[in-house]
Amino acid sequence: MRKIAQIILGLGLAFAGTTHLGANRAEFQAQVPNVLKDYADFVVVASGVVEILLGLGLIIVWKYRVQIGWAVAVFFVAIFWGNISQYVNGVDAFGLNSDAARATRLLFQPLLVIWALWSTGAWRARRSR
Repeated sequence: MRKIAQIILGLGLAFAGTTHLGANRAEFQAQVPNVLKDYADFVVVASGVVEILLGLGLIIVWKYRVQIGWAVAVFFVAIFWGNISQYVNGVDAFGLNSDAARATRLLFQPLLVIWALWSTGAWRARRSR
């Protein structure tokens, strides 16, 4: 079950990363916090490349799944800043056009962190030390 969850997460990350580079680039730029607005395109492209690499790592590099799981969890924590910025600044993107919708999205970010740690066995490996 964990392996399937890990592959699904990897596919989702790789897909989301490719959309950073193309179809949804402007939507992602709208989520970049104001302090980084001058670098919004770079932030979106860089985070897209990182997402693709992490996604492929989850799918292909089984030997380092625990380390990749921690890296994915850290990535999800890092991009949470953009989601908070979208909520605080009332930015409409990805169909999130109300404060309630943006707040609901914030609640799902911790679940992504848990998914990354659980599916890769990263949390279990940490606890067994």
